[in-house]
Amino acid sequence: VRHDVPWWTFDAADRVEAFLRERPGSRALEWGSGASTVWLASRCAAVVSIEHDVDWAASMRPVLPANAELRVVPPRDARTRLTREVVASAKPGFADLDFADYVAEVDRVPGVFDLVVVDGRAREACLERAVGRVAPGGLVVVDNVDRARYRDAIARVERQLGGRARVTWTRGRTPTLPYPTRTALLEPSP
Repeated sequence: VRHDVPWWTFDAADRVEAFLRERPGSRALEWGSGASTVWLASRCAAVVSIEHDVDWAASMRPVLPANAELRVVPPRDARTRLTREVVASAKPGFADLDFADYVAEVDRVPGVFDLVVVDGRAREACLERAVGRVAPGGLVVVDNVDRARYRDAIARVERQLGGRARVTWTRGRTPTLPYPTRTALLEPSP
């Protein structure tokens, strides 16, 4: 936060910043709060961040500006969900948790968004929801796409859109990792 950088690749951050400069008054939505929330809030008119971790959200609240809304939706115990399909996170340690409410929280936020960031839990399910909430000419950021499951999710979305999407794969350093990684920028076309 102090350095005013999101934790994506530097190339992705530069591209998103240029995109937002061309769209004054932008609205952004993200799954997974953090430095990107504050960074986006300084470049957008409004940011809605959906967070699963109650403790992390409590640490974020003091640094969020007034135009950033933080919605906390903790996962439920998947072993008790009998009425609908469980939305899982493949991250180790999260196997018995259901992120269905976390993913669906976007449905409670009105309107479309110029930018949607997928950088929290259950990213594959979030990405599917994100595409339907992007304004025409908008952009979806998917972080950590070195993981095959995220690349597979992007490929599924591309197929669902019938090739009406452009994906830019960025690779390089980030402010937080000691090794290069990738962030994808997905531009769905109407």
